[in-house]
Amino acid sequence: MEFNKHILILFLIGFLSFPALSQDKELSWEELSATYEFPAWYTEARFGIWVHWGAQTEPMQGGGWYARHMYMEDVKHEKWGRNAYAYHNKTYGHPTEIGYKDVLNEWKADKLDTDALVSYFKSVGAKYFVALANHHDHFDNFNSTYHPWNSVNLGPKRDIIGQFEKSSKKHNMRFGVSSHDDRFLGWWEPAFGADTSGPYKGIPYDGHMTIEDGKGKWWEGLDPADLYGLPPAKRTPEYIESVKENWKLRHTELVTKYDLDYLWFDGYNFPYGDYGKTVSTTYFNKKRQSNGKIDAVLAGKFSSEPTTVKDIERGGASEILAFPWQGITTLRTWFYKEDEGGLDYRHSARTVIETLADYNSKNGNLVLNVELLRDGTIPTTQKLILDDVGAWIHLNSEAIYASKPWKIYGDNLDSYLKVLENSSIGEADLEALKKQKSEEHFNERTLASPAYGSDEVRFTTNGDVLYMFVLNPAEGEIELPTLGLKSKQKPGKISAIEMIGSDQKIEYKQDNNKLVLTMPANRPNTLATVFRIKGAL
Repeated sequence: MEFNKHILILFLIGFLSFPALSQDKELSWEELSATYEFPAWYTEARFGIWVHWGAQTEPMQGGGWYARHMYMEDVKHEKWGRNAYAYHNKTYGHPTEIGYKDVLNEWKADKLDTDALVSYFKSVGAKYFVALANHHDHFDNFNSTYHPWNSVNLGPKRDIIGQFEKSSKKHNMRFGVSSHDDRFLGWWEPAFGADTSGPYKGIPYDGHMTIEDGKGKWWEGLDPADLYGLPPAKRTPEYIESVKENWKLRHTELVTKYDLDYLWFDGYNFPYGDYGKTVSTTYFNKKRQSNGKIDAVLAGKFSSEPTTVKDIERGGASEILAFPWQGITTLRTWFYKEDEGGLDYRHSARTVIETLADYNSKNGNLVLNVELLRDGTIPTTQKLILDDVGAWIHLNSEAIYASKPWKIYGDNLDSYLKVLENSSIGEADLEALKKQKSEEHFNERTLASPAYGSDEVRFTTNGDVLYMFVLNPAEGEIELPTLGLKSKQKPGKISAIEMIGSDQKIEYKQDNNKLVLTMPANRPNTLATVFRIKGAL
């Protein structure tokens, strides 16, 4: 009997320790995907803030692809960079000698306070924070062992990702990074060109420089080829493979050295194919081994990876999606710039809030970029917008965080198109708007878009409550066919409707065909108004 008891104890010890041991096993991407579930922290967050910020904010003009466009006398269709070449010559010098490598050295980020930024972003309602690990300029904003052109070695001489990670943990914010680096070779090709006219005609730009050219200069010991890549003529298949291998080493370090909750690739599918899949596998295995589960997110423009969050650039889904997705946008431009004619804001607090409501109603998150100045601070105008967004989010938080879609995402849809159909807008312009709406990437509504009608709404649910966002409210009655008792959605008999942020009585009447609601003149603010509807679910 005593012998059997010992056997039983040993069996239980072995059985209970098995899960812990199995956590140490490295699983394949397919094995990880088979049991992966999107973590609740992400699906319930609904709103995140990103800083698309790096050395390309150092020049005050030249568009978001400054590093590429400063080498192009004519940017052709890439009009957002039309000022880069002239601005660089005037501000820094000619790119035959003073190139982007020198801009990197000028960038100091001397007022960057990661604690203050993360604390502020949390205060305006963001549930997670994302920082740029690298852009197409092939410069790492982290302490990279495998790439000397990084923010610790030059420029700010700070581990920007490390400091943001520490601050995010301090303020209990989920933290992630975005990587945009896998297209740098083609993106950098203009750095190997030369002027086509003038005194520098035919003289190669500094992309052709070698480590020998740096002797006695500030960049002595650094090889420009590590930043720009080799000249295109020297890029053998073996060299291309070495670039991919280096990418893998750098990004493996990124996902293992730093505790990331979120990894976002700016591109289609895995960067460099299997190299990107290997890094993603390492990332998920690390989270699984550290936390006992994969409480992390991988995002990107993937075409057939159900384990990833679908990323839609400057746009949103046109319907409710069964899986988590994110729409990304920025208030003005991706990197902060002051180009002539480029200071107009694409978004205000109003359009950000309309976008948030629309994305949430379709099971999506909004990731909003804040365009930090080159010194690491928030532009005053953008902070004012964020303050208003934050106040609205805090007022209406119950309809946002942990919300789920209803049976349909809205009612009285396409109200702005209906108004335009009865206006003097040309048929071609109207068709273009309809086509834009049906697409995803770059279909976002901005300050330049026609206003919503006063009766267009979006829905979310939370528990047994239906929330209704009236996007462009105006005093008077609105009719909502989807909330009629005999509509296709079959809502229940409404027992109460309350306007969030106010205790005034809301007048309404529900019959078989519609709900008629009287929008009060006095509302909590001038932005979208949210109603709490009881009994409908």
